[in-house]
Amino acid sequence: MDQSVSLWYVMTEWGLDFWLPALLAAAAAYFCGCFNGAVIVSKYILRDDVRSHGSGNAGLTNFYRTFGGPLTLVVILTDMLKMVAAVAVGVLLMRTIPNGGIFAKYWAGLFCLLGHVFPCMFGFKGGKGILSGWTLALLVDWRAGLVMFAAFLLCVLLTRYVSLGSCVAAASFPVASWFINPYWETLLLAAVSSALALWMHRGNIHRLLTGTENKLHKKN
Repeated sequence: MDQSVSLWYVMTEWGLDFWLPALLAAAAAYFCGCFNGAVIVSKYILRDDVRSHGSGNAGLTNFYRTFGGPLTLVVILTDMLKMVAAVAVGVLLMRTIPNGGIFAKYWAGLFCLLGHVFPCMFGFKGGKGILSGWTLALLVDWRAGLVMFAAFLLCVLLTRYVSLGSCVAAASFPVASWFINPYWETLLLAAVSSALALWMHRGNIHRLLTGTENKLHKKN
């Protein structure tokens, strides 16, 4: 980010020239996020809403535990591609803003996560945002995505708790972002994205603390 023209200056001085494309990008990204892969596949292909099973969550883990099978790949691709689309639209709409490129990725990514977690078309009951959040990290910088994936994988291999791995991965996003893009505007958006994912895992965190959380087991 070029500090000769600070993003904060653009945000405060440009008025609608900044906020109009930013708000359009936020709205587009949110609606991209609403296309929840687990709900769409379970409800319209399998005719059995994933939210009526297991944890009641419309996320990848609950879908896999409930249905398994090759359709899990469809869920993965849907939740990744919607983040790709949201970020691409965000960057396109904010292309005229100085230093707006990297900010647009974090900005659109956050609102896509909000759409994934609180989809208006599915009663505001969505997933927890880890897969989409990891996709955002990859789009921001592949090194951030690698840090998140390594944190998740190592934690799951050592503990067999998917939820713990997800929480550690989410918490690593703003840390990795700071080393890659050390600017407070992007760090704030990364921190809010991370906090959203951790908040959605609050039930898992409680069960982890009380020793009642389910571990990952091999599926027949």
